[in-house]
Amino acid sequence: MSVVTPGQRASCPKHMEYGPCGGVDFDGTCEVGEFRCVFLDTPTVRWHGTPRADAPVEPQSGDVHATAAAAHRESVEPHPGAAAMRALLAARPIVVADFPARSLDRISLADCAAALAGRVDATLAGDSGRSRVQFPPSYRAHLIQQQGVAVWTGLNCRDRNRVALEGELAGLRAVGVAGVHCVTGDHTATGDRPDAQPVFDLDSTQLTALAAADGHLVSVAEAPTSPPVGKRAARLREKVLAGADVCFVNHAGGDEPVRRFIEETREAGADPAFIPCIPMVIDKGSAGLLRTFTTLVLPEGFLDRILHAADPYREGLDAVTELCERMLELDGVAGVNLSGGASPGAEVEFADAMGIVAERLGLRS
Repeated sequence: MSVVTPGQRASCPKHMEYGPCGGVDFDGTCEVGEFRCVFLDTPTVRWHGTPRADAPVEPQSGDVHATAAAAHRESVEPHPGAAAMRALLAARPIVVADFPARSLDRISLADCAAALAGRVDATLAGDSGRSRVQFPPSYRAHLIQQQGVAVWTGLNCRDRNRVALEGELAGLRAVGVAGVHCVTGDHTATGDRPDAQPVFDLDSTQLTALAAADGHLVSVAEAPTSPPVGKRAARLREKVLAGADVCFVNHAGGDEPVRRFIEETREAGADPAFIPCIPMVIDKGSAGLLRTFTTLVLPEGFLDRILHAADPYREGLDAVTELCERMLELDGVAGVNLSGGASPGAEVEFADAMGIVAERLGLRS
């Protein structure tokens, strides 16, 4: 079994046990500085915690954890919010929209939630590179759900130790969120608060296990185009074994790269539900924000088509809808994530645009 060495963990700025994260640049350097990711040249770190009993993972020769997961089907009872989203995923594809509201602004939060209500199946309320300080996840989820929108909460390991994360998971269970998206998180050296000390007591795989044990529907992210490209599917397998139900596939360049990644993951022995990220672009501001994403790969000509059009807003809606439709045709895709953010001051308009795309897809009818 491959495990991380003390030297590797000490050398990783995020002190990861199950690296690498998605913050590896195309040349193999870490998002924090000009040095090579310490996990690139080592075997995939295997999940060596307690396996989730009902993980959709095929046992491999000598893999005692996967064998145990396949043999024992005693799953944790999901809470009502998670159970409702599981039932929906079993019934049809879903639309998840990133949440674009201004940080710490309850009016913006309520207005954006109202613009999404009844149009998307859930909103992904996660991290923000330009607004690191957010309402606590469980409180923000409560405020959004008051407007009638199911919340898929993003929870990162950058800002909280394991005790605080356990408290948030308990709070998220209490408010009945649809899902918990477990990420290691960007380092504080990136984003708008480099003055803050990073925590990284856990990483995404370890947080996944905690969330699954608490009865949450758990999603993780994977970046098929981020080095080591050939090991990303194997890494996702370990996250699934730890408890992940869903994989949000980072922007990978279109439907064909996503199809290949799904196939590679299945060949590695795991079969979670896949929700590809769809670049939501309707103007220069939303395009600029999207370009800040680590290892962003968009379909060829996607931004030019929108930004050079006579009406970028309308062209953006068309381009996003078409890409969603192609993704939804792929075997294994359980929905789409309208991913991105608004120009400053245009948060409600951006939320409304996502609602329009969701309505065009017609999945809720």
